[in-house]
Amino acid sequence: MNPQSISPVERGWVTTDGYRLFVLHWPGAEPVRGRVVMLHGVQSHSGWYENLGRTLAAAGYDTFFPDRRGSGRNTVDRGHTPSAGRLILDVAEGLDALKRQRPNWPIALGAISWGGKLAVLTAAKHPKLVDALALICPGLHPRVGVTTGERLRIAAAMLTHRHKRFPIPLSDPALFTANPDAQRFIADDPLSLRQGTAMLLASSFFIDQRLRRLPPQEHPPTLLMLAGQDRIVDNARTLQYVTRTYPGSLLQVIEYPDGHHTLEFDADPSRYARDLISWLNQTLNVGDR
Repeated sequence: MNPQSISPVERGWVTTDGYRLFVLHWPGAEPVRGRVVMLHGVQSHSGWYENLGRTLAAAGYDTFFPDRRGSGRNTVDRGHTPSAGRLILDVAEGLDALKRQRPNWPIALGAISWGGKLAVLTAAKHPKLVDALALICPGLHPRVGVTTGERLRIAAAMLTHRHKRFPIPLSDPALFTANPDAQRFIADDPLSLRQGTAMLLASSFFIDQRLRRLPPQEHPPTLLMLAGQDRIVDNARTLQYVTRTYPGSLLQVIEYPDGHHTLEFDADPSRYARDLISWLNQTLNVGDR
């Protein structure tokens, strides 16, 4: 099927604490091979990844891109989360609902940039919900972060005003891509998240601590994609972390020497989408369903 002929459906997932998450659903072409749930980065949202969504769907993967609570089209409590655990639970509840709906369809959890943090912890805490894990330039060891001064101000706000807002340290679109048109898109995008509350930024710190304490473990088949020109992610430390946490033959690494952090905005965005589909087909061992 021609990917351009597939349009997304806007859906909503309601979490157990009553928050309604906006979700872009790209219905998989028949015969459906399985489902993919993709998590976006801290600043981005589902609308950045339309090419990936339609390409996965055209290959037979029922694809869901939820906007993280407080980001993208989710305007309630913009830039905020009640806790780090709530963000992980949001993902797990969505996966569980899909698994119960179609128990015979495998589910791959994919994640881009900061979303990789949530994906790793969700898969570790809820292994029965994840049949395969794809980490695309994951923000497990970022090069960019808040300054020491900002960290102290965030810590103080956690005691007095957890909704106080702070800038997310990714203000330069050139960090994401070298594509001038994509840089303009990012700069002008009204749905990009440019500020987060003290609670969101502290939650990111708490999530980092959980990741550091995660021991080597059994894991689902895992794909790690790295961009050689990434200015946001420390590739060497990320590769070291993933190979330590996910030892064994179930890990595959694909590197794009000329790629930038947001592979979706590279000159040939279908390249990483095709590689992801090839890995899914082999890993999930799926045929016609």
